[in-house]
Amino acid sequence: MEIAKKARAILTVALLAFNVSFSSLAQSAPQNPQSQQTQPAQQQQYRVRVTSELVLVNVVVRDKKGNLVRDLKKDDFTLLEEGKRQAISTFDFENVDELATAGAAESTVSGTAPERGLLRSADQSGSLNARDRRLMLLFFDFSGMEPEDIERSVNAAKKFVQTRMQPADMIALVSLATNMRIDLDFSDDKTKVLSVLNSYTSGQGQGFDNGLTGSSEGAAETGGAFTADDTDYNTFNADRKLLALQAIMQSLGKISQKKAIIYFSNGISQNGVDNQSALRAATAAAVKANVSIYPVDIRGLQAFPPGGEAQSASLHGQSAYNGAAVLNDLSSNASTQDTLSTLASDTGGKAFFDSNDFGAVFSQVQKDSSAYYVLGFTSTNAQKDGKFRHLKVQLNRQDLKLDYRSGYYAGRDFEHLNRADREQQIQDELASELSQTDVSVYAGASYFRQDDSHYYLSVSLVIPGTQIPFVQAKDKDNATIDVIGEVRTGDGKFAVGHQRDTVKLAVDSAQQVRRKNVQYNTGFLLAPGSYHLKFVVRENQTGRMGSFETDVQIPDLRKTPLRMSSVVLSSQRVPAGTKKASGPHPLVQDQTELVPNVTHVFTQDQHLYLQYEVYDAARGKNPAAASGANGLANSAASANGGANSAATAATNGGANSAAAKGNANAASAEAAKTPPAKAPKDSVRVFTSIEFIQGSTKVYESKPIVANEVTAPDRKAVIFQIDLPLQSLKPGFYVCQVNVVDDVSGNFAFPRSPILVKEAVPQAASTAPTGK
Repeated sequence: MEIAKKARAILTVALLAFNVSFSSLAQSAPQNPQSQQTQPAQQQQYRVRVTSELVLVNVVVRDKKGNLVRDLKKDDFTLLEEGKRQAISTFDFENVDELATAGAAESTVSGTAPERGLLRSADQSGSLNARDRRLMLLFFDFSGMEPEDIERSVNAAKKFVQTRMQPADMIALVSLATNMRIDLDFSDDKTKVLSVLNSYTSGQGQGFDNGLTGSSEGAAETGGAFTADDTDYNTFNADRKLLALQAIMQSLGKISQKKAIIYFSNGISQNGVDNQSALRAATAAAVKANVSIYPVDIRGLQAFPPGGEAQSASLHGQSAYNGAAVLNDLSSNASTQDTLSTLASDTGGKAFFDSNDFGAVFSQVQKDSSAYYVLGFTSTNAQKDGKFRHLKVQLNRQDLKLDYRSGYYAGRDFEHLNRADREQQIQDELASELSQTDVSVYAGASYFRQDDSHYYLSVSLVIPGTQIPFVQAKDKDNATIDVIGEVRTGDGKFAVGHQRDTVKLAVDSAQQVRRKNVQYNTGFLLAPGSYHLKFVVRENQTGRMGSFETDVQIPDLRKTPLRMSSVVLSSQRVPAGTKKASGPHPLVQDQTELVPNVTHVFTQDQHLYLQYEVYDAARGKNPAAASGANGLANSAASANGGANSAATAATNGGANSAAAKGNANAASAEAAKTPPAKAPKDSVRVFTSIEFIQGSTKVYESKPIVANEVTAPDRKAVIFQIDLPLQSLKPGFYVCQVNVVDDVSGNFAFPRSPILVKEAVPQAASTAPTGK
């Protein structure tokens, strides 16, 4: 089902007049049930980040005859980065050939333990001992492969395992089709490796071939009316392959020894600069993880006959008659190999193209990994600009030949990320299972019915102003905030709503904002059910991010006796702009928007605004004349606009308030002069009132308000908006109970919300400094 989404970008500097510091706000946040889910983790858990700037360089040393040199020392090497000498902090020599003559096997110790490996487990204690071992990962990119290509690649791997695999070799198997799978973790058991290879079939390919580019010239004749332009799909397809490689690098980075990835592929086609970001990320991850990539074009040595191959359809246009088709085929084949060549050269590997002997790649990997030196250094260039830095390794002996990678990409901080990388960063954070907490984020959600099968879920995010750095520009302090959010089904399988926005702040004084909160409001149109809500917020000065996620339940009100929306508590009303007024938004009434108070924290000098709705109120005959409290309620409602003004009434703040008594007497006098209007014989009759409860004592109850008409006929809703001054309530915790009674049907509901009332801050103390 296509779920419509209403995404509203409303940024409000919330004038929460309690003027407390963020530390006080954090203490009061647990009063919001949704904030309770994140608060204990913030108090009891600590995140420790360790950043390693060590750069590893593998060096293979050979003499004039091509024999490996194994007796060099640390002082024999000189390492240069961009011409500047670097201090070698770590030095190691890996001699894989020694494992074959390590000695006789010892007695066998048997037992059972849970499966644990380098790729599957994130626990460092479960990592294998890779000392003097040759680690080879065979990556089969089945996406887009023809059946004969799959058979050739699998047969080449099986032949190597059966005839040339050495005791020091450990092999892992990974495949990519509709998704990426770790089919076998690192193992030196030939039987187990062959068993997995035998499970691969020619039907593994899933048809992820590159599409056409919109031009019919030279394209195969399929009988279609037009030639589709699949450029965007091709961009996605290339990124998919590169991101799969990057994911493998992140798993292989747990050990410092050299790793080799033998990448069986039918090529990667880039589309201009669109795939450069993913390619750069893949090579940078490989260098950081000390991985060399050895791509193999499994298509082998190809011939391109004029007019195309026999299994292809005839070509459009004149290309088949002038040689352009052959030229296009050659150019296309070369472009798919360029990316593979880049992956090999930038990671210290070697590419294998245009050959039907696929065993050469295994020989090359074994040769490059037999004996090598690992040099580690910390660069003297501390800038994280993401640029490529050239490396040069020298020896004090001139008769030796060195093989090593030519350089590496430096890390990049947020300042040096381009637009595509910044977007990828926040998208990755949205998909991450471990949420960032550098920026504190609070959120609240409420639902309102649009029709029997759709509900508007209003979402409010609150960011403390102290968390946002401002930059002085002209006469204002500026800042930008990126917001991304997603609503998924309760099981997390499907996304049913998405929000992405960039908000710009420009205020006369950043001090005013830092003392308050920044609030962002949006919404989604959803069906009843269970959902998981996650939002990520990033401030774009330092790149710090924060996340908030919670489960949300939207009930099916058709199954409840009294059909009622959420109760929204607020301390602020703001004028609604044209953007806010468009589309369904229940919190906008009469060009005024109610700003939800997410933390439920108020001060005595504020007003408590409540808004809620009752749906499908029963209709029936009402008493001809109301008396007692009901008559007073009718008069009060009439004096304040009645049900036709959205059933809005201002009640007194407490029985002990003299001003409140005056208001009540005035309302009584007005009621005595004006006879109560008779309600229609066939109308609704819904009563509501507000109570404040402290402990087991009811400290205040407002006068009842009655609504006799449906306020929003299109949604069959009776809307209540209540205004309660808080000056008579003593500071402390309260339970705000909303009493709602459908007098015709006899149904009722009593929703409750915890609130905290704080002492009002003197006006002089709340004035923000204006000094520059």
